[in-house]
Amino acid sequence: QVRLVESGGGLVQPGGSLKLSCAASRSIFSFDAMGWYRQAPGKERELVARITNGGTTDYADSVKGRFTISTDNTKNTMYLQMNSLKPEDTAVYYCNAVNWGAHYWGQGTQVTVSS
Repeated sequence: QVRLVESGGGLVQPGGSLKLSCAASRSIFSFDAMGWYRQAPGKERELVARITNGGTTDYADSVKGRFTISTDNTKNTMYLQMNSLKPEDTAVYYCNAVNWGAHYWGQGTQVTVSS
């Protein structure tokens, strides 16, 4: 069983930055891809950013140029650096990992952007 644990969420003012972390219970090399999703109140969960095992990244248009996804294989951890945050980035952010078509999810971490 895979366990994913997110951390780093919180309250930040517009224009500020946060860095989310997702620690995996096993080597992230074993995953085909990992990603960050978010879900705002009353909205569907959406993909924010994704990184494949080969290092290819993909971002939602709404976060391109502001967010950066990365991994540290020595720590089995994935990150999401979020800069120039906007109120519309407010959501619960979820870590996701995919292996042979099976999806694994973390418990989520709240990000609130407000003055």
